[in-house]
Amino acid sequence: MTGDQLWPVDPSYEPRGGERDLTHRDADWSGLDIVVMGLGLSGYAAADALLERGAKVTVLSTDESGTVQERAKILEILGAEIRWGNEHQQQVPAGTDLVVTSPGVRPDHPFMRSAAAGGVPVWGEIELAWRMRPRQGAAPWLTITGTNGKTTAVTMLEQILRSAGLRATAAGNVGLPILEAVLHPQPYEVLAVELSTFQLHWSRSISPYASCLLNVAPDHIDWHGSFEEYRRQKGRIFDRTQVACVYNVDDPTTEKLVEDADVVEGCRAVGFTLKTPHPSMLGVVDDVLADRAFVEDRAHQAAELCQRKDLGRDGNPPAPHYVSDALAAAALARAYGVRPLAVRDGLRAYQPQPHRMANVLTRGGVRFVDDSKATNPPAAEAAMRAFDSIVWVAGGQLKGADVDALVADNASRLRAAVLIGADREQIAQAIRRHAPDVPVVVLDRTDTEVMDEAVRRAADLAHPGDVVLLSPAAASLDMFASYGARGEAFAAAARTLANTD
Repeated sequence: MTGDQLWPVDPSYEPRGGERDLTHRDADWSGLDIVVMGLGLSGYAAADALLERGAKVTVLSTDESGTVQERAKILEILGAEIRWGNEHQQQVPAGTDLVVTSPGVRPDHPFMRSAAAGGVPVWGEIELAWRMRPRQGAAPWLTITGTNGKTTAVTMLEQILRSAGLRATAAGNVGLPILEAVLHPQPYEVLAVELSTFQLHWSRSISPYASCLLNVAPDHIDWHGSFEEYRRQKGRIFDRTQVACVYNVDDPTTEKLVEDADVVEGCRAVGFTLKTPHPSMLGVVDDVLADRAFVEDRAHQAAELCQRKDLGRDGNPPAPHYVSDALAAAALARAYGVRPLAVRDGLRAYQPQPHRMANVLTRGGVRFVDDSKATNPPAAEAAMRAFDSIVWVAGGQLKGADVDALVADNASRLRAAVLIGADREQIAQAIRRHAPDVPVVVLDRTDTEVMDEAVRRAADLAHPGDVVLLSPAAASLDMFASYGARGEAFAAAARTLANTD
């Protein structure tokens, strides 16, 4: 069943609390009966904002941890009703005008099915945040999504905007909760907003100043029901864009989704590519990141943004996908009017996010690289393409993803592989099929300390000039609290190994 089939059928997508223009924070929210699903940071912010505007708020939560209990006490003082447990998440209460949900709640959840059956609109916190902007002078949104790279691109964009002297922040799926950014007492001039497909699914009225789709590859199929539905949700980033839709020329899917998008009249399609750019594109010319989209004479001129080497760290050249992220961030900034010099300064000053192609150390001529954020095969593919000879540390929860193409396409790069996690054997079988001469070590332990052994075995298999690359192609929750904890365990094991030399 697809998300479309589960979506509430109310065509107005508006609460049933009378004829109200709920498109800005100063609208009449009073008396609306609103249920907020979840008491995480976004749920707490949503309940707080709605209570402040006179809505009747009921909050549902299955998490009764200490932090959540503290949030609940504050909301109860403000007038919210808190209901704990799954039994309250089966049926939408009678009289409910609106449900505001955390993004991770699936459309086939019983509560969402109940809302759909009853014609009760469901908003995500992103939709609510858009409608909580001031009537006038609201900060424009520059939005980014993609299967991989969106956090890097959005934080790059944040740095570029700040280098231009703008009061800006990254928000949404990273950085500040979007409601906090929108309601901040010192208003931002512009917001760099990262959006996941979960968030896009529960949004309907966002109209970004400029938007970007980095790439699309199969992911979260279990949540969306099919790759086609996941792909469609990614494409919704472009809907109602005002000035520029930025797409990846090297990923045909993004171009097709731009063509299908319903945008504001006059909005442009702007491509980015690792190749020489045509007019209305950004790309790379002789190791220079160049803009042929936002210059006066696109047919004959280009603006130099920065040199490829400006993106490198620790004396190492940037990976191709990192350059792509920089081009995407630059395109959004240029669409907003940021000058080339500020783009260059922002990209030079940018510090990469943790666990994304992070150089841990070099030992005996072997580099150890932490790319734990590669939680799906396309992300691992991007990392592996950056190196010629790899001892691959991989494994975890594949979430139904197929790794055959990943292994087949990178077989020539593999020196060896050390596999851990729940789906280690699936990766091992792919290596045996497509790279039978590559040594494979499969570690059957599932405790977190297995990373120490994995790093030791990988180091033993590596030769000078090789890279020991943690790029798991899988999620981490079978063994670790997060992909961050997995990356930290890898880095700690590498440092321990180096200190014993």
